[in-house]
Amino acid sequence: MKTSNGALWREPRAMALLMAASLTVMANATISPALTGLEQEFAAQPGAAVLVRLLVTAPSLAVVLVAPLAGWLTDRAGRRRVLLAGVWLFVLFGTAGAYLPELRMVLVSRFGLGIAVALIMTAQTALIGDYFTGPRRQALTGLQISARNFGGLLFIGLAGLAATVSPRLPFLIYALALVCLYTVWHHAPEPARNRAEGDRPQADAAHPAWLALVLAVSALQMLTNGLFFLMPTQLPFFFQAQGFDSAAMTGAGLGLLSLCGGIAALFYARLRAALPQALIFALGYAALAVGFWCLAQQGSAALSLAGAMAVGVGYATVSPGFVAIALELAPASRRGTAGAILTASVFSGQFLSPLVSTPAISQWGYGGTFAGVAGGVALLSVGAGVAALRQHRRRAAA
Repeated sequence: MKTSNGALWREPRAMALLMAASLTVMANATISPALTGLEQEFAAQPGAAVLVRLLVTAPSLAVVLVAPLAGWLTDRAGRRRVLLAGVWLFVLFGTAGAYLPELRMVLVSRFGLGIAVALIMTAQTALIGDYFTGPRRQALTGLQISARNFGGLLFIGLAGLAATVSPRLPFLIYALALVCLYTVWHHAPEPARNRAEGDRPQADAAHPAWLALVLAVSALQMLTNGLFFLMPTQLPFFFQAQGFDSAAMTGAGLGLLSLCGGIAALFYARLRAALPQALIFALGYAALAVGFWCLAQQGSAALSLAGAMAVGVGYATVSPGFVAIALELAPASRRGTAGAILTASVFSGQFLSPLVSTPAISQWGYGGTFAGVAGGVALLSVGAGVAALRQHRRRAAA
């Protein structure tokens, strides 16, 4: 059986799941280039300045609130049904902003989009565990991070072009999810209960403390995503404070971050085959620490862009491990629950990031905040390295 990334992503089932993974990055960021235009269009409506900014964060809050229900539905109603329903709602609510007349109605549609994302991410994560095992599952967890990064480059680039024509036009980009709907319908069958990898039986066994361990893994994922989300939420203001062209530098920084992250995630399967997961965490967090340290130096455009690239590499290196570990811990019948916990942790980190980082920047400035993050992430890297060393010694002794 071929296990290379190149062979895996061509499989119809894997292709359907990767398309679904790429949709999640569209939820928040796709309309970002249109925010100033939307604020002007709805300027006459009360509270327009605040409500327009909430359009970006509303899906994240909805995901956090709905994820537990999405996990329950995924485990009981079936993965395929939940995934199809999520993609259909994604198209419906995502495109609604193109024609709804009132800003508050558009905001409500963004909450609906968050419900769709919760269904998609939860069911998609469960199906990765149902369809694939071992190295193939690990490879797909890396490929889904690549799909999100490259999808972000594509969708945000298209949104930027569309926003130059009309601030409503970027909402129509969500209609691209119809391609995903078609692919999922034809190539993502409902898996037989407790079976994976075709017709090979799989026992519904799990670690006795699987739920507590999945919660711990998800807490680390929430922290990691919260730190990573400093990039899209604070980078524009960071560059502005340095006297750079904020729009150009932010576009370049986030573009390079996505590109480097997408490429780095392609190598996760090879890393996992050669190294223990703890050591991969150590390397990824080390790259994150280097990236934030570069940003903390301030004043140099080249060093700041290099820092963004390092952050992208580090985040893409550690992210696949969270999904892989959770799917290994959870029983087959509860993968929807595990997927829901992971989904909620991702968007909790995104939602909380600006609420925590903005006061920190006010207190210590961008340099102090980024330096503190670099130091904290470096400690995570050291801790993961120590865990990897202990694991190696135990195996050597055995």
